[in-house]
Amino acid sequence: MIKLKVLSETDTSIRILFSGVNRAFLNSLRRTMIADVPKFAIDQMRIELGIFKDEETGELFESNFALNDEQLAHRFAMLPVPTFHDEFHFQDECPDCKDMVADQRGCPSCQIIYTISSSGEEGGRSVVASELNVIGDRRLEIPEAYGSIPLTKLYKGQVLHAYFYAIMGRGRDHAKYSPVSGVTFHARQNGKINVKTRSKMLFDLKLNITAKDFNKDGSLTDIDKVDLLRNDLNHVGSGTDLEAEFNDAITLEDVEGEYIFKFQTDGSMTARTCFEQACKVLAGRFEALSNDFSEAL
Repeated sequence: MIKLKVLSETDTSIRILFSGVNRAFLNSLRRTMIADVPKFAIDQMRIELGIFKDEETGELFESNFALNDEQLAHRFAMLPVPTFHDEFHFQDECPDCKDMVADQRGCPSCQIIYTISSSGEEGGRSVVASELNVIGDRRLEIPEAYGSIPLTKLYKGQVLHAYFYAIMGRGRDHAKYSPVSGVTFHARQNGKINVKTRSKMLFDLKLNITAKDFNKDGSLTDIDKVDLLRNDLNHVGSGTDLEAEFNDAITLEDVEGEYIFKFQTDGSMTARTCFEQACKVLAGRFEALSNDFSEAL
């Protein structure tokens, strides 16, 4: 039976201890997070071209900037658009739009519209993510924590008037739809003292771990302290002057069936939401596969 324990968690990252699993299962979960968890991302951009006049100052601005349209579109596409899975649909599954041709799809249930109107100044001014304004629910604004992301730079006489359209997608279609980064897992390990006399060489360096951190049987099982021990062993391991003399006096051993899984999100959803969505997608896939086998047999 699979068991899990949350070791640490923030809004955008999580670290989980899995028990009773193997690498194949966790790799499936990892790949599902990267490729299959739905996420909103800006898919289309419409820039208003021409000469614009400031009504207050009478100054003229031109829709012109250093970056070409493709570069600008890519930068906006990678912004973390808030994603609420229970309230929105894929455009080809939207109750109001699924029967329309693709070019005509787009409603409040399957599309988010952003607008920006920014002008430059002498010496240049950076346009940042917080300048995007959502048309509709304010919850869909770019999160405040990411509002300082730079998008382009405008100089005196330049202006950017544009509309951006975000839709739901999956990472397997484009990287902008992938909600995670740094999805990794590794076997849980315990420390073990093999030779007490030589292990003193490590403790004498006065790094992070001391002899008192180990249990009476010479083992170290605390996960956080094992991480510190792993770093400390680099000072007496391969490539150091103490390697031959230390000679694996303390080693790390894998715990069978236990793994530590961790990842970060891009800010479009919480880490817990991403994890729950990945489990939901994976469960549905296994159920469908089980049904196929049942029918075949």
